[in-house]
Amino acid sequence: MRTDRYYYLSALPALGGLGSAAPVGPAQLLEHVGEETSRGTLIGTVFLLNDLLEREAFLAGEINQVDPAVLTVRQARNEAPLPDFLAPSLPNDPGSLQADALWDAYFHHADEVGRTLGSALLVRWIGFEAALRNALAEARAKRLEIEGADYLVATDLAASSEDFSAILSEWAAAPTPLEGLRVTLRARWDWLTVNDAWFSFSDDELVAYAVRLMLLEQWRRTTRPEEHSAAETA
Repeated sequence: MRTDRYYYLSALPALGGLGSAAPVGPAQLLEHVGEETSRGTLIGTVFLLNDLLEREAFLAGEINQVDPAVLTVRQARNEAPLPDFLAPSLPNDPGSLQADALWDAYFHHADEVGRTLGSALLVRWIGFEAALRNALAEARAKRLEIEGADYLVATDLAASSEDFSAILSEWAAAPTPLEGLRVTLRARWDWLTVNDAWFSFSDDELVAYAVRLMLLEQWRRTTRPEEHSAAETA
């Protein structure tokens, strides 16, 4: 019901701009909407992306602890199996191919959740995220003079209409990997500003809130370079 959505939205604290402190944590937001509800599923799907980034960073030795919102701590530390919708897609080979297979599975899962629960914003956001990740992968491959096509994921979902030329130029010119990460976070924030469902009082507004909350958390990590590195740029 519209009044029901209005309650959930109006009860949330306002979010500041990119770089401001998040007024609520992912776990609190999930508790607010109900983790087992359809809204909880949509929001949890957003936060799962952040959990997987933390998992990558932990396994690479770039951070010493994890604080997942959807995965368990043991799953984020690779001490327990991932959810079934992710685990079967992982190849036996370790390394980047395994990571790419995991991200391919995530994007397809998130797209399916968005379509099943009627979240047009989640579907568009996943298309943007997949396209941006692939654009960055191709740019890195070009730098290293290797085949970029081997590192693309969810190409069937990636938005084909996005023009990343300006973002890639700014990212390539960044003086440090950390600054490059900030370029991509600003691009994600700007995309959401253009594409969110402001004042629609739909579940997509909660999705937009969750994405912004995640970006605020990711930006916060960039202020702690001793614990986070460029591996989170994708």
